[in-house]
Amino acid sequence: MLKQQLNFKLSQKLSPQQIQLMKLIQLPTQAFEQRISQEIEENPALEGGKEDLNEFEDDFNNEEFEADTVEGNDVIETEINIDEYLSDDETPNYKLSANNYSPDDEDKQIPYASGTSFNQYLLQQLNTYHFKEEEDKEIAHFLVGSVDEGGYIRRDLIDIVDDLAFTQNIFTSEEKVFEIIKIVKNLDPAGVGAKNLQECLLIQLKRKKSTEAILLAIKLIEESFEQFSKKHYNKIISKHSITEDHLRAAIHEVEILNPKPGGSYASNSKIVEHVVPDFTIRIQDGDLQLTLNGRNAPDLHVSRDYSEMLKGFKITKQKTKSQKDAVLFIKQKLDAAKWFIDAIKQRQQTLFITMNAIMYHQKEYFLTGDEQKLKPMILKNIADEINMDVSTVSRVANSKYVDTPYGTKLIKEFFSESMKNDKGEDVSTREIKNILENIILEEDKKKPFTDDKLAEILKNKGYPIARRTIAKYREQLEVPVARLRKKI
Repeated sequence: MLKQQLNFKLSQKLSPQQIQLMKLIQLPTQAFEQRISQEIEENPALEGGKEDLNEFEDDFNNEEFEADTVEGNDVIETEINIDEYLSDDETPNYKLSANNYSPDDEDKQIPYASGTSFNQYLLQQLNTYHFKEEEDKEIAHFLVGSVDEGGYIRRDLIDIVDDLAFTQNIFTSEEKVFEIIKIVKNLDPAGVGAKNLQECLLIQLKRKKSTEAILLAIKLIEESFEQFSKKHYNKIISKHSITEDHLRAAIHEVEILNPKPGGSYASNSKIVEHVVPDFTIRIQDGDLQLTLNGRNAPDLHVSRDYSEMLKGFKITKQKTKSQKDAVLFIKQKLDAAKWFIDAIKQRQQTLFITMNAIMYHQKEYFLTGDEQKLKPMILKNIADEINMDVSTVSRVANSKYVDTPYGTKLIKEFFSESMKNDKGEDVSTREIKNILENIILEEDKKKPFTDDKLAEILKNKGYPIARRTIAKYREQLEVPVARLRKKI
């Protein structure tokens, strides 16, 4: 039996130029400059710097190029219009607008420090140790390589032994690995090489000078770690027969320890990326003024050398096969150069239009700096206003920074959902989060507010929010539950 079926399929295909434009839009200023440098290196038809138009005169008319007969009576056919590539009309002498970029931009060279990795730091210390056997040294190096960014060796001994056998061809025992791990645990910073948080804290406490508080802290971590971490202080006091003052002193000694010993070194040696604002907003005569970073408006033009090559090809009466191939190559490079310049132009227009819409949507905030003036705003609001796709607005917002009178801000921070207050007005969820954060900061740490209590307080302030929503906002603010915020 013959069966017929009709299917409808909706698909969208992007041209290479559109894909190129989308990739350029999402690049921040520094990455954008690197992309331009890469394109100039790869395409000899694209040149940077201002073009001297006086050095070149176009003395050609718009005659169509015809096929010519070459040696051997072979005919070379081509659809290339030479005059199209010799014309100055399609070659942008490009800067988007005199008022569209900041005149105060500085072309600074950012120095980068060459840091030492955490593992290299540990190896330098390990090289000061004397090992009885060369195999022990190799095992120690392997263990240092197994230390994660936090400073832990979380793997089981049996797994380490297996890896040593399969990857290093070292056959050893769990006992020997255990003994060498002890050496790793003696390295700095204190706590490195621990298997878990409990062991990490104990290593650090045992390196300190023994005091009554230190000894109590060690005892609590060894015998009541779960209760201690969950802040069940009443149970701890009862179990160990101690006073609140003794417990408070022990808690203080634990709180000043480093739960991620590897993180402290990594943060110091980490190369910090310099943030270059893509936009600048200034207040002038009570109104907002938006400028685009001048580094987003480079001077680019098509190489005159390539135009001269086409000029020579056009006036040549007899054309060889190699000359035709050369012209096709030049055509490809010229097309790529013009596409790239046009993509940069569209990028600047897109960035400026999008940020301008965001600026005026949040005009009250940019004029006052009061975060409570931030209006609810989602990507679709801006996309509809400027007649662009939501994905385009997202590319602009996710990786771009704007320099404001109140500091350099990530653009996506201005976006937030809306909720209704008790007056029926739309308020930004960011405003609610700020209020929630302030309430938690001012609470009595001995009796922190539960989520139900926080919901009640916000309701009294005019924000009727469910308890589960409070919990969600609290997690987004990285604030723990009331029990873990409690202090004695």
